[in-house]
Amino acid sequence: MNPGPLSAAVAQLCQRLTPQVGSRTAAGFAEVLRRLGAPLQVAVAGRIKSGKSTLVNALIGRRVAPTDIGECTRLVTRFHYGTVDRVEVVFTDGRKQVLPFDADGMIPASLGVDLDTVSHLEAYLTSAVLRDLTVIDTPGLGSLDAASVARTESELLGEPGKGADALDEVSRNAVVGAEAVLYVVTQTVRSDDRAALAAFTAATASREAGPVNAIAVLNKADTIVPETVAGSGGDLWKAATLLAAHQAETLKPRVADVLPMIGLLAETAETGGFTTTDADALKQLAALDETTRSTMLLSADLFLSWDAPVPAATREHLLTRLDLHGIGAALDLLAADPGLTAGNLRRGLLEASGLAAVLAKLDLVFKARADGIKAAAALASVTALARASGDPGERQRVHDAIEVLLAKPEAHQLRLLEALTLVTSGQVAMPEDLAEEVLRVGGSAKVDEQLGLPGRPRPELLAYALERAGWWRAFASFGATPAQSRVAHVVHRAYFLIWQQLGGGSR
Repeated sequence: MNPGPLSAAVAQLCQRLTPQVGSRTAAGFAEVLRRLGAPLQVAVAGRIKSGKSTLVNALIGRRVAPTDIGECTRLVTRFHYGTVDRVEVVFTDGRKQVLPFDADGMIPASLGVDLDTVSHLEAYLTSAVLRDLTVIDTPGLGSLDAASVARTESELLGEPGKGADALDEVSRNAVVGAEAVLYVVTQTVRSDDRAALAAFTAATASREAGPVNAIAVLNKADTIVPETVAGSGGDLWKAATLLAAHQAETLKPRVADVLPMIGLLAETAETGGFTTTDADALKQLAALDETTRSTMLLSADLFLSWDAPVPAATREHLLTRLDLHGIGAALDLLAADPGLTAGNLRRGLLEASGLAAVLAKLDLVFKARADGIKAAAALASVTALARASGDPGERQRVHDAIEVLLAKPEAHQLRLLEALTLVTSGQVAMPEDLAEEVLRVGGSAKVDEQLGLPGRPRPELLAYALERAGWWRAFASFGATPAQSRVAHVVHRAYFLIWQQLGGGSR
């Protein structure tokens, strides 16, 4: 993968500095260089049974990650693009053992090795999605298995004094290399969800999650009872959207957004789990009278036990693939158009899953800004490596080189990401309204959203960008603390560049 211009600039910085630093720091730089040349690494994290692995399968477009509790769900699994499908078991001593996928195309339920000697799994797949993203599936936080939880927390969160120091290097790099996080929540956001996002580390340095590198998914939206969500009018998806918006406020500013989704439906529709046989069975059920259909959908027991032309075993299979909500959605689609083909029915279910919105947000927040995210994470790693060396001269050389890089106009995006991190982490305290503005300017890739004027005409955007550029420049000079002034100068420059991008100053 060819690095973007910002990543390339940081790579050149590492290459120039390598002869000027000690061997340990130089080894760290080599790891940074390797990551800069690789796809953006996105960790999928969350509590146990939140549906992380189901979401991973939907994202990849193949049902490969095990979703039932077993050996492999206790391990970190990294999914890469590869020309030959295979699984590598990586041991804590660095050894690797290659395994084939099982007969169903999934990671084997049993690895046949002592799990205490395993660091993590590396899976290689010919999936187009993995050309741009390396997806990291993690064991669930809050698991009853204390060992796997400790490993996930230490690898993903890099807790000071715990896993970050005690883990072997291979294990630590398995997840701590993540540069972005897709965090999975269900109906209730708990304190440890917020703590996990607050402690999320990127690359080899502590960079907290924020709207630049974190998105949350409200999974299992079909389990929401619409009547419990004010303003939903009894509509499930509206209830899910309202609840996701509320959770976004709760997790703010740690995530760019929270999006509702039905992971099981997405997995089935996107990975080939929905077949023509399934469509035929649903058409038979759709032909029943409305009262019978409604009664059968009241509970799983009624769906399986009710006298119907579709065999109970087939109905049980539909439940495992779609659950009651998905079956009901399919029957509604068929009621509106009994002639739907299996392909069109699958596409209708995929649309009902919410996956498209999640993928679109991934494109907007992660893929479109991958170069900046990777470069910012790499710079954080470089800084941390120099700080950890204990050599004041080395630390100063690295600091000076970074400052020279950041002074270049083309590197302003890195300054903006740094300012955003300072504000979201609380390292620089800002009045609430100004903090919101920093989040908006730095947290979107679309100009109209950066300005808080979505859909407005260009002349209005131009005028507002210039006005805010002037305001932030004045604030930096006359109203800000020294720390705030540093952020304010960056925001001023961001507005000015937006103004130029929109055509300001051109004749």
